[in-house]
Amino acid sequence: MTPPRALVTGAAGFIGSHVCRHLLDAGFQVVGLDDLSGGYRDHVPAEVEFIEGSINDGKLVAGLFERHGFDAVYHLAAYAAEGLSHFIRGFNYTNNLLGSVTLINASVNHRVKLFVFASSIAVYGRNQLPMHEDLVPSPEDPYGVAKYAVELDLKAAHEMFGLNYVIFRPHNVYGEHQNLGDSYRNVIGIFMNQIMKGQPLSMFGDGSQSRAFSYIDDVAPVMAQAWNKPEAWNRVFNVGADRPYQVRALAEVIGKEFSVQPVINFLPERNEVKDAYCSHEKVRSFFPGLREPVTLEEGIHRMGSWARKVGARTGSRFAGIEISRNLPPSWAALAVE
Repeated sequence: MTPPRALVTGAAGFIGSHVCRHLLDAGFQVVGLDDLSGGYRDHVPAEVEFIEGSINDGKLVAGLFERHGFDAVYHLAAYAAEGLSHFIRGFNYTNNLLGSVTLINASVNHRVKLFVFASSIAVYGRNQLPMHEDLVPSPEDPYGVAKYAVELDLKAAHEMFGLNYVIFRPHNVYGEHQNLGDSYRNVIGIFMNQIMKGQPLSMFGDGSQSRAFSYIDDVAPVMAQAWNKPEAWNRVFNVGADRPYQVRALAEVIGKEFSVQPVINFLPERNEVKDAYCSHEKVRSFFPGLREPVTLEEGIHRMGSWARKVGARTGSRFAGIEISRNLPPSWAALAVE
């Protein structure tokens, strides 16, 4: 029997590299596509056929579908800097919306059986707690708008062409393979990188904003299971941790892991959702047997052990800020003209 074939976009990135591993363990033949703008080639499992390229390259994408005849697409490629998306609107929509449409078109044309999409709880906006799948999305930033637009497009493609999909809304995911050098997103990676460099931790506002930080092993395995759960097809699921922590409490947990008392550099408050945490009853009902989420302390220990091995990293500054008005000063200092 021929094993199913899957395309994983963002395969060299954080969540994508883990999903590749779980798909391989499940018996898939996996092709990985990534432009290496935020990922690392050595994160891709050796058994994956890796292609360096962009989801916006329509000719490349069409050729991959023609050559491989994918059964499933796991679309995990995105520039997930939610706060920065206000200031890079064109880049955000080109990469996170139009690139997704390129993949959806190819999936329809080549009769892909299942399209799995990594959306985000950014679609919910603010003041909808706990966030659950029956709420009407109300995104407040271009990143969330793009994610929700792709969700709607997948629903339309299913109704018009029969393209099956599963949408996951992960949130604040952290763990091994996260890009430690990215200064615009992933607060846990930013804090660990700053500690390893002997720098103070950059914290917007007073750190009272709260998030439910989700360890990668509570997210990637569930996404990989979607192929074998047809009863979950054409549905939307939150996935991740249950318990929210304030950012200043997070800093203490990370400091303890690295045996330091963190020094905080308090930055001006930025316009962001104050509190964000989700209900996960739905995903547990469709994916029975899910274990209890990894505790924040254990997840930080696992990621910290990996981070100390790879060491601090210096990421590239974002080139192409489109709007400088109201750009946080700490980000403006990183901008490339």
